[in-house]
Amino acid sequence: MRADAALLVIDVQNSFVEGGALAVPQGSHVVPVVNRLMPLFAHVVLTQDWHTAQHQSFASAHAGKQAFEKTQFFYGEQILWPDHCVQGTHGAELHADLHTHHADLILRKGCDPQVDSYSAFMHADRTSLTGLASFLKERSVRAVYCCGLATDFCVAWTAIDARAAGFATYVVEDACRAIDLNGSLAAAWHAMTNAGVQRTTSAALT
Repeated sequence: MRADAALLVIDVQNSFVEGGALAVPQGSHVVPVVNRLMPLFAHVVLTQDWHTAQHQSFASAHAGKQAFEKTQFFYGEQILWPDHCVQGTHGAELHADLHTHHADLILRKGCDPQVDSYSAFMHADRTSLTGLASFLKERSVRAVYCCGLATDFCVAWTAIDARAAGFATYVVEDACRAIDLNGSLAAAWHAMTNAGVQRTTSAALT
């Protein structure tokens, strides 16, 4: 068991798996891989997108706008998404087969109706912190391993922010799946590599 490392399981929720409102291709395939990884870590954090109804990141909140269009928010460019992970709905629930009993924290993000939140460490306004870095450092965590959905958005932003917070950071490639919107996966890997994020696989950890 890795006592000084944490597994960050990003947004393995019904909205992001097959049949969900913002389905990631093969999203549910990460679940058994993540379940095998969780017992290897002393600390496991699950994140959960937890949007208000009519969240400003939803295309439905903007007359004449379509899902996946880009627009400008007060904090910069924002992709408008289909309604997903709305608080209290089936889509917001963690996947039923995910072994949540391993988690010592479930962190909900995207709760501010005016601000989107990809990263588990910092909201999209790039000023509001979630408190995760402090939570991990208080437990003497030095390295984080990121997995979940989707590689090119919430996993990538989380991994980059983990490096900025001073953690050695790894993305477990086979425990992630991507949306890959207009080249977003390649761009995300480029950004992660430049930030010092390293790649690994579940086989290398077991």
